[in-house]
Amino acid sequence: MAQALRDTEDVATSIWLVTMQCQESVPSGPRNVISIVNETSIILEWHPPRETGGRDDVTYNIICKKCRADRRSCSRCDDNVEFVPRQLGLTECRVSISSLWAHTPYTFDIQAINGVSSKSPFPPQHVSVNITTNQAAPSTVPIMHQVSATMRSITLSWPQPEQPNGIILDYEIRYYEKEHNEFNSSMARSQTNTARIEGLRPGMVYVVQVRARTVAGYGKFSGKMCFQTLTDDDYKSELREQLPLIAGSAAAGVVFVVSLVAISIVCSRKRAYSKEAVYSDKLQHYSTGRGSPGMKIYIDPFTYEDPNEAVREFAKEIDVSFVKIEEVIGAGEFGEVYKGRLKLPGKREIYVAIKTLKAGYSEKQRRDFLSEASIMGQFDHPNIIRLEGVVTKSRPVMIITEFMENGALDSFLRQNDGQFTVIQLVGMLRGIAAGMKYLAEMNYVHRDLAARNILVNSNLVCKVSDFGLSRYLQDDTSDPTYTSSLMASSTVPMTSTLNLGGKIPVRWTAPEAIAYRKFTSASDVWSYGIVMWEVMSFGERPYWDMSNQDVINAIEQDYRLPPPMDCPAALHQLMLDCWQKDRNSRPRFAEIVNTLDKMIRNPASLKTVATITAVPSQPLLDRSIPDFTAFTTVDDWLSAIKMVQYRDSFLTAGFTSLQLVTQMTSETGKEKSALERRGREEWSEAAEIRSGTQMRVLQSHRHMSFA
Repeated sequence: MAQALRDTEDVATSIWLVTMQCQESVPSGPRNVISIVNETSIILEWHPPRETGGRDDVTYNIICKKCRADRRSCSRCDDNVEFVPRQLGLTECRVSISSLWAHTPYTFDIQAINGVSSKSPFPPQHVSVNITTNQAAPSTVPIMHQVSATMRSITLSWPQPEQPNGIILDYEIRYYEKEHNEFNSSMARSQTNTARIEGLRPGMVYVVQVRARTVAGYGKFSGKMCFQTLTDDDYKSELREQLPLIAGSAAAGVVFVVSLVAISIVCSRKRAYSKEAVYSDKLQHYSTGRGSPGMKIYIDPFTYEDPNEAVREFAKEIDVSFVKIEEVIGAGEFGEVYKGRLKLPGKREIYVAIKTLKAGYSEKQRRDFLSEASIMGQFDHPNIIRLEGVVTKSRPVMIITEFMENGALDSFLRQNDGQFTVIQLVGMLRGIAAGMKYLAEMNYVHRDLAARNILVNSNLVCKVSDFGLSRYLQDDTSDPTYTSSLMASSTVPMTSTLNLGGKIPVRWTAPEAIAYRKFTSASDVWSYGIVMWEVMSFGERPYWDMSNQDVINAIEQDYRLPPPMDCPAALHQLMLDCWQKDRNSRPRFAEIVNTLDKMIRNPASLKTVATITAVPSQPLLDRSIPDFTAFTTVDDWLSAIKMVQYRDSFLTAGFTSLQLVTQMTSETGKEKSALERRGREEWSEAAEIRSGTQMRVLQSHRHMSFA
């Protein structure tokens, strides 16, 4: 009897347990997420779920996803992201996340789970939050290398920080003798990733650290590394070892120069005069100035008798098996452009851009296509697009470069109209100017500098690209950006045009380059001024819908572009300096970089907004709108005066046609005139006029509605 009673109790207990388990379920999602963003760190807090599933063991998991600018695609965050106290199994409704990328969109999923979540066929309930990190100082420089040393100096180099988080303005180097402490340290600065530290003592060991600076400030100093200057004995020993090499090199150099002169004399007698004209065209890639002592000088691949030799010399051949093509991202002059991946032996896989040469090409097209790689391969600068290599031993022929996530600068700015601060825009301009300064110092002339030929990566670093497009455009090119040099100006001498041919981008090209095909670093400075205007107007087309011939005529009459909306006066003045008619009066790129650096260091200098009346000595173009009678619909008229947002207000007021608009009372007619007048006012006063006019329009609409 007792045993039967116990069995009954066990069955009842089991039934109760099963019943309770059946009542348990997974929790609902967390609620009311609060986020706090501090540069590249984020704190997330939330409220517990309303439904816990009948259990008290609810914990939370954080899923981190890094997204593209448009948030159309996201991928899991890498292992470098740090979660405190942890990423999975959180018992509190709070987590701190750090080591994120700057200027980057993220999505965080906060999952709620309990003891029965693992048995559910459905994923855990979660709440998502979208966050974009702020600007931050650069990460640390990973390592330094000693390039050379003397008794009183050390030359060092280092790679760029893995996360620059913007444009690197300069580097600060801290150094001190090892037997002393860092309180006795000295400082040096460098605008590149190399530095020569001088004034040191012979035979001493020095502790050196370096850190990078952006507009957000300095990053942390790198780890301490030790380097030693030469002793007197070391220096003499090194000199003795180098003397035979120096003597041998000098002798070989004399023999080489004598041989070269002899060959040149023989060859020059065999060349026809017509070939001299072609050769002079090749030399137009050189600027008229001289390179700095020790500065690497650009070599035109077209001066090689065999252009393939230039490719072999300046571009690395990549086995096609290391390349994986993924998707088409554009089309170039010679074929399609793809996004892909490159995995070289011993290196991590990286995303790359792949330019291909279309099938059926001629030998000349192949040579012209690969010449861009021969040009890019000579450059090494953080603001110049980096060449990874070429594929020439299989089909299709490819040029492989670093991948720039945000694409061309002009379209990127149009997609993000008004989303960047003036300082951010100046930072972009500074990067472009730094790249052009490097090219100018190498005696390279770009010829086609424009926002469409600037690429932007995920950190908003701008890099100069397209080193060959303007040179090789054919006369049958349909792109309206480029105009035949025969048509470009009535002042072009027939002989120079016939020898050179091709097309030029009129809106970006200096007047002397249009008229005489005289391309120099100074003509690149003119183009840079146009790029400045494109950046500050968020990708607007220079000279709007004016024809190329009208642009040429306006420039010849000394008209220049007005300041874009809300453009600082200092920046517009720099544009006007770049557009000086006398090319010798234009600033050099080194001066432009210094000017922009001063603006970045002193943001107050950018607060004064430019106005047309501020430069009465310089005639500026005015983007006027057509007469009112030229429009056929209310929508067209409002769009032309940039007040399309008030379309519904007009319709509500009963003004559904232009005929009704013209029948406004005298009071509302004045409002219409004010609106039209707003479209013709200076860009610099646009914000003030917009706010005042909109208020008057709304008041007018209310007045009309009551009527």
